[in-house]
Amino acid sequence: MINRRNLLVDFLLRGSAAGLVAASFPLRAQQDHSGHGGHADHSQHHSPAQHQPAAKKLVKTTKEIPTVSTQKPDVTDQGYRPVITPNGRTLPYRLNDGVKEFHLIAEEIEHEFAPGSKIKAWGYNGSTPGPTIEAVEGDRVRIYVTNHLPEHTSIHWHGILLPWGMDGISGLTQPPIKPGETFVYEFTLTQHGTHMYHPHADEMVQMALGMMGMFIIHPKEPVTPAVDRDYVVLLHNWAVHPGTYRPDPSVMSEFDLWTMNSKVFPAIESMVAQTGERVRIRVGNLSMWNHPIHLHGVQFDITGSDGGRWPQNQWRKEVTEIVGVGQTRDLEFIAVPGDWAFHCHMSHHTMNAMGHGIPNMIGAKQPEAQLNKVLPGYMAMGETGMAEHQIHTDMGHMPGPENTLPMMMGEGRYGKLEMGGMFSMIRVRDHLGSKVGLYEAPAGTQAAKVARVPDGIPR
Repeated sequence: MINRRNLLVDFLLRGSAAGLVAASFPLRAQQDHSGHGGHADHSQHHSPAQHQPAAKKLVKTTKEIPTVSTQKPDVTDQGYRPVITPNGRTLPYRLNDGVKEFHLIAEEIEHEFAPGSKIKAWGYNGSTPGPTIEAVEGDRVRIYVTNHLPEHTSIHWHGILLPWGMDGISGLTQPPIKPGETFVYEFTLTQHGTHMYHPHADEMVQMALGMMGMFIIHPKEPVTPAVDRDYVVLLHNWAVHPGTYRPDPSVMSEFDLWTMNSKVFPAIESMVAQTGERVRIRVGNLSMWNHPIHLHGVQFDITGSDGGRWPQNQWRKEVTEIVGVGQTRDLEFIAVPGDWAFHCHMSHHTMNAMGHGIPNMIGAKQPEAQLNKVLPGYMAMGETGMAEHQIHTDMGHMPGPENTLPMMMGEGRYGKLEMGGMFSMIRVRDHLGSKVGLYEAPAGTQAAKVARVPDGIPR
């Protein structure tokens, strides 16, 4: 709860406007960094009081927004074009007497949402989300799962049709996989579509800490129209309170970070395409919220889900599609030139760490000079809105407490980007080189400042 004492102490400690954010969590910000379970390395971790950002220190931004490789994956011997997982990878396999064998390792990892924010998370094979599994309808798969967590686990193959005993529900379809144990799951893929995997053991904790991944099953027979680039994006949310290093699994709705493939903008790799290519984005949602996913620049078709690619007469055109909790949706479109925004349309999902319940200061006069006498470094913000708090145009993005990202990050051709969190881009060029620079609008297609509105226009 915010009170005068908490606000005063926090501002004196931090000496910046970031204290207002952390004041919403006066107790949580002091929690033990070791969090729940596991054995954390404390050598690089310090309490928020030990390393405070200097007053008015701002976060440097860059115009080098990362992108995936511009190279289009080649079609495999089985006739499918592999998917691309921004900030991730596809899990390799070996072929053993006609069976594709995979190995997933559940383990504690260090994860970075973006430079300036690292946590102790749980994931698979060194990452969250875990590597994408790819196979083909009709394949026999054998998946070994080794548990290096401090508690038992299991894996559920979300949306995949398989024998009851392979469904991965701890206590219902199998005993739990205890620490140090390895279980094997084996089944034949009888369908195609966009699927996911995640635990069904201490699910609230394990999923909150990042244990999930995508499972793509390509159709046995090629389908038309063919897709040129096939992207995979998994949506999630995190409660990482300002100044802490462990996700809080007890939070049900007030999340701090909203991610695509466990990254926030601008660390999320942009997707790329060449003008005229057919692009598919497979979106899975294992967060605690439904997400209205919006793509600028085109009308896309909803072409499939975990039920596979739908008959073309069932496709429908949209510019925003709600991807519900536990659902997947396939979005397809023909690429047109530009750097097009791709994001959740819930405004607070395209921001990074936020302090909930902060007083509304719009219209309130704040005598900054007088306040600085008792609160050195205090920055009067919010009188005319929050834009100055988010991007502070002349200098950079405003910082948060230790290990806490600014609400907005990244920079574009025209200045600081007022986006963060669950935001990315589709970067389309007529001709793709090895590197994708910032898009430049052709002459006559750029909004611009004018001296005045012409006379005679009604209003």
